[in-house]
Amino acid sequence: MHRYWGAIVILMILVSCKGEKPANTEVVKEEAIIEKPIEVKEFGFNLNDFTVVRDTVRKGDSFGVLMTENKVDYPKILTISEKYRDTFDVRKINVGKPYLILKSKDTTANAELFIYQNDRINYTVIDLRDSVRAYTARKEVKYRIREASGVIESSLSEAILAQGIDYEITNHLSQIYAWTIDFFRLQRGDKFKVVYQEKFINDSIYAGAGRIQSAYFEHNGRPVYAFPFIADSLKNITDYYDHEANNLRRTFLRAPVEFSRVSSRYNLKRRIAYYGYKVRPHKGTDYAARIGTPILATADGTVTESTRRGGNGKYVKIRHNATYSTQYLHMKAQNVKKGDFVRQGDVIGWIGMTGNTGGPHVCYRFWKNGRQVDPLREKLPAAEPMADSLKVKYFEHIAPMKAVLDQIEFQELPQKELLTINP
Repeated sequence: MHRYWGAIVILMILVSCKGEKPANTEVVKEEAIIEKPIEVKEFGFNLNDFTVVRDTVRKGDSFGVLMTENKVDYPKILTISEKYRDTFDVRKINVGKPYLILKSKDTTANAELFIYQNDRINYTVIDLRDSVRAYTARKEVKYRIREASGVIESSLSEAILAQGIDYEITNHLSQIYAWTIDFFRLQRGDKFKVVYQEKFINDSIYAGAGRIQSAYFEHNGRPVYAFPFIADSLKNITDYYDHEANNLRRTFLRAPVEFSRVSSRYNLKRRIAYYGYKVRPHKGTDYAARIGTPILATADGTVTESTRRGGNGKYVKIRHNATYSTQYLHMKAQNVKKGDFVRQGDVIGWIGMTGNTGGPHVCYRFWKNGRQVDPLREKLPAAEPMADSLKVKYFEHIAPMKAVLDQIEFQELPQKELLTINP
């Protein structure tokens, strides 16, 4: 009897276990997550839609060759070269310039867009789809304001670089102060402060130095402020003025060559060993520089001579008005001809060694009322002054900028003998 009941209990346990569903045996199907590709936008296009070719123009490359290699029909190439010459001159693509070719993703792999980068900001798009067209555009640029200062120990450029400042600021400062500070005779202990713009693409890619918003330069203990201001709304020309509303610009640049050195000054009693130490007056100021360095017109005027003659070599002479004329000797080549009107800062030729010269330089001669004088000793006439009616507005305009400049500090150099140095 006990065996009978034992068998019934075992049978009931087996049946109950068989009917019981095992825990957590249900299969859960997970939905597949499809990640969308990250959209890569550049130059206004989604690059994911194309096969992208990045390269730079190499020696021997031409627009026509690049296009034919990427299956662009000749009629389209001709249309670009003729119809859009003002937008994109196919003859002037430069070696080293980067470009993109965006090709179709189908089996034809035809070039649909050619993007030529003129510089870090500006670019040209050649759209080869359907009807051909070309246009220029700019990358979005954001500006940041930076303050910097420095004390000159050996040169302006060295002081600029020591502060981690873009070297282009050196050129900007030299242009702003070109008429008021002799950058060929800077001294140890001269100081500068500057507030300027820095350009960035995509918030992180540095794209160069922008405009100087305000500056301060102390030369020989004499401080000179510089603030940009448009005093003539009709011409819309920005000039730089000091804290007393004086125009920093002068009718003449101090020198016809940027960042050169004076190798020989105007000297009516100069004696030369080659001529037995006889007096040989030197009525010019020599600026030594490498062959090929641009020579600039120091003021607006009309070219009266552009020729070659004797010891002068190749030269240019400019008449600025009834009082002043200038002459530039020993050029490698001239960039202007007789009768041309030139503006201050225009390149009129290049440093050379033509005529009587022992090394590459330009001999700069300066006439006042028909008589040659020393330009470095002349009090050069100032540009047109600011109208009195604008001065109240100007002082209100510069007040916050001057306050910012004044609070910028720089470390003083130890007191030592001041030395004449080059920029």
